[in-house]
Amino acid sequence: MTIAQITAVAITLPSHPSEAPLGPREKGMPGRAGVVELDDVAQQNWSLLAEDLPLPVAVIKLSALRGNSAWMKGFTALSQTDIAPHGKTTLSPSLFDLQLADGAWGITLSTPHHLQVARSFGHQRILLANQLVGRSAIEWLVEELNADPQFEFYCLVDSIANLNQLATIARRRGLKRPLQVLVEIGFAEGRTGCRTVAQALEVARACADAKDVIALSGVEGFEGIIRGADYPETLVKVEAFLDTMVDLINACAQEQLFAPGEVLLTAGGSAFFDLVAGKLTAVELAQQHRVLLRSGCYLTHDAVMYTYLFEQMKARRPDLPDSLGELRSALEIWGYVQSMPEPDRAIISFGKRDVSYDHMPTPLAWYRPGSGLEQAMAAPRDHRVVTLNDQHCIMETPEDSPLAIGDMLGFGISHPCLTFDKWRVIHLVDDNYRVIGSIRTYF
Repeated sequence: MTIAQITAVAITLPSHPSEAPLGPREKGMPGRAGVVELDDVAQQNWSLLAEDLPLPVAVIKLSALRGNSAWMKGFTALSQTDIAPHGKTTLSPSLFDLQLADGAWGITLSTPHHLQVARSFGHQRILLANQLVGRSAIEWLVEELNADPQFEFYCLVDSIANLNQLATIARRRGLKRPLQVLVEIGFAEGRTGCRTVAQALEVARACADAKDVIALSGVEGFEGIIRGADYPETLVKVEAFLDTMVDLINACAQEQLFAPGEVLLTAGGSAFFDLVAGKLTAVELAQQHRVLLRSGCYLTHDAVMYTYLFEQMKARRPDLPDSLGELRSALEIWGYVQSMPEPDRAIISFGKRDVSYDHMPTPLAWYRPGSGLEQAMAAPRDHRVVTLNDQHCIMETPEDSPLAIGDMLGFGISHPCLTFDKWRVIHLVDDNYRVIGSIRTYF
């Protein structure tokens, strides 16, 4: 049974048949569990609060996960956009399937490795939001396109040099249909992307000249790393960048550089996707086109950075109906209080190898094994993480902290991308932290 068939009714997510079973070599797996098939995890009746799992452990609250997926489905419907969520956030095919079942147009990826993972699990519509560079990766991609007429693929170009490499290998390897590319516009001191509309037009014209093997299928940009001196200035810069995207789109259309078929207009990471939706849906093209957002972090959200950005977005969009609900933090890291060597310090049993650290994790939940409580409590106030080592979390506490050695603490994280990549297995839990499934990642 596929996730598309059961996602609306089942309490867990099914694995793909080719996924390996779990075992004691996996971080977060009980050492005495032996080998457990992914689809049999719920039958183990594990409970995080009953200490059935070794800590540290990463868990996802399934109710929040599904709520977040439904939120984005509602947002894209209201904004007349589509989404190809960035799969590098989770690199979990089971979560890709959940997003696709909730209406995602396709999956966005970043590297040849990501492509190989998605294709090995049968994903058929992929946007590589990056340049495809190098003989090995390009030849493999040509073989995939030739072998599977249903495989729909797009990548970015921002230079004639890269375009020529793609075209040369495509011709040499006998590509049977044009490779669909989007010209990328960037900004000064940013990452990839042409720095001016004039430069991007040169690349777009070169794409049109190579139409035997290249199809210019749209325009792409990424606004998520734009920063100003403060938040208001950041918004001004993001809006200006999006205006540059629109200028490029209109220039390509005026010169009739887009290949026949649907044109993709795409930007929109997890920070400013509402601004992208507003700008790009206002574009008027005679040719059929689709506005494609690419947020990935919405699925599990977080407790720090994206929580702040989501609040800012809601302030910008008072027109969003209350029925749409909220994005909620779904991904948590749990550890034990393993040491309290000073009156104002507690050491928790996880570190940089377990959690993102561009922003410190924040304590959310607290449980004392043996207390008899059926639910975790809110974490005590005035406790904050001050630093992380490889395997230790250093938390500053009041001198009258109620914590004790052996207590369990659950932490909200910031920037899900850099937490997911530290776990090969993440358990799905209900709101009482009973394990009802597990997912694999493929970083």
